[in-house]
Amino acid sequence: MVSGVDFNSKNYLSHGKSVCLPPRMGSSMLSYHSRADFLKLNSLTSLSSFQHRNGKLKLQSKPIAPSRRLHQPCALVIRCDHPQNADLPRYYSKKEKKPFPVPIVELRRAARERFKKSRGQPKKPVPPPKNGLIVKSLVPLAYDVFNERITLINNLKKLLKVVKVHACRYCNEIHVGPIGHPFKSCRGHRASIRKGLHEWTYATVEDVFMPVDSYHLYDRLGKRIRHDERFSIPRLPAVVELCVQAGVDLPEFPTKRRRKPIIRIGKSEFVDADESELPDPVPEPPLKPILTEIPDTEIVAPRDEEETIQLAEETLEAWEQMRRGAKKLMRMYPVRVCGYCPEVHVGPSGHKAQNCGAHKHQQRNGQHGWQSAVLDDLIPPRYVWHVPDVNGPPLQRELRSFYGQAPAVVEICVQAGADVPDQYKPTMRLDIGIPTSLREAEMVV
Repeated sequence: MVSGVDFNSKNYLSHGKSVCLPPRMGSSMLSYHSRADFLKLNSLTSLSSFQHRNGKLKLQSKPIAPSRRLHQPCALVIRCDHPQNADLPRYYSKKEKKPFPVPIVELRRAARERFKKSRGQPKKPVPPPKNGLIVKSLVPLAYDVFNERITLINNLKKLLKVVKVHACRYCNEIHVGPIGHPFKSCRGHRASIRKGLHEWTYATVEDVFMPVDSYHLYDRLGKRIRHDERFSIPRLPAVVELCVQAGVDLPEFPTKRRRKPIIRIGKSEFVDADESELPDPVPEPPLKPILTEIPDTEIVAPRDEEETIQLAEETLEAWEQMRRGAKKLMRMYPVRVCGYCPEVHVGPSGHKAQNCGAHKHQQRNGQHGWQSAVLDDLIPPRYVWHVPDVNGPPLQRELRSFYGQAPAVVEICVQAGADVPDQYKPTMRLDIGIPTSLREAEMVV
């Protein structure tokens, strides 16, 4: 028991100094040195409330018997938009269907609420793009997304000459690092004979940035693509098709641009408005210059470390800008994905091509199970294992639970010298200490 000053004595209170007693101490004796020392002691010993909800850490001290002249307990709130650690992305089996972004129950409830609110109200005009017109405010954003995609591909070709990326010969898994990882996670051909071990080869840009193709629609409000038309309609990357529907004009992929809203004559029937009185459209140059991909024979690797770091930062910025812009475009222009296979369709409703080869496709006669797509369906992140130290020891199979993961593009840029973005730190597990041996890992609680 520490003694020295009586807190109940009138002599001590007459000095005009008040002190918050720690909880469960009551009127115990405590020596008083200075205000700073006591606040430091109080912050360490009087934490009776510890709350961590929605990225907020709240620390609050509550004395049992506060006095009138003592200060009121104050709360210290530490805000964090991203959690400290997050679970690794879940692996979905090919035999199970993808979850809906919004549950069916919530969709039905929202539809009933909209029906109740619209009862007895005059019908409002249909806004673009549902009326056939494009959203003019999103046209510059569509050009930015298109150019950021080209910049990302060109920069990845240059970074692959500096950063080593390995791809498995039998499955679609890749690894970023000097050598491939030793984990037995291969699910490819004859994986049981190899006991799940990967056979690594050199990776390409298509392995890192997966090409997700979709059918090109000349009229996005027209009839759905039939099964017998699946070979006559061109296919292009889904991100490019989204940009084309949002306003990007490409000569090789013509698109119908209406200048007047459509006229609805039924729930699913409409006619185009008469545009004969309008002047003939004049071809206009693109709002922004369109970039082109650099051929593989003209790719030049970075000359020094400084140029490599600058290229990595530019690549990471292009990756974030492309995903952020594509997410905004998807809010106005619907994108569909099959719940059983990776097929993506950019348009209000999916196509009728019976080319789904997923689990139990015979029961569905090869038809796709269309549902609303999320950003990861349009731009797959391709999570890979994060290498804590490129120049250090390689990853160990027994310490797999201590390693984190990150998208392949992010991991390449980080190993090239770019700073780690905050939104990827939880899955990369940067704050977890990695044991140096298996014996040390067994002692971890």
